[in-house]
Amino acid sequence: MPHWQELQPLPAPWQRRDERILPLWWDRLCSVTSPQSAALYAAGLFTDDRRRPIAQWYNPEADAALLVAPETSPEWPVQRFGIFYAPPAGGFTRVYSAPHEWHPREPRTPPTEQEAFLAAVAEAARFLQVEMDFV
Repeated sequence: MPHWQELQPLPAPWQRRDERILPLWWDRLCSVTSPQSAALYAAGLFTDDRRRPIAQWYNPEADAALLVAPETSPEWPVQRFGIFYAPPAGGFTRVYSAPHEWHPREPRTPPTEQEAFLAAVAEAARFLQVEMDFV
């Protein structure tokens, strides 16, 4: 990894919370779309907390959050982790990044699910570092 991409410690107000998807995600998504559309977004990720693994950070001071989670339907032949951001001012956005994909029908062929997940988590952590420069 190039020196400029090395991970730095996360800014102090950001706390890792992976136990369950925060209710904040549903509220934020519904604020920018209808509840019906929100229920279908990212293969139902925000209505059915069943898909793992996830990585999630929350900043209680700013009421902001960042999430890494599977965003494709389980039956798709290629699975992908998405990075989602709920900024301090409100709203909801998908962070566009390199595709963090794996093929469940070929579980030992790189990138594996774990490799794709770790790459998405590393990219999300870099996003937080950059975002904190602007907040």
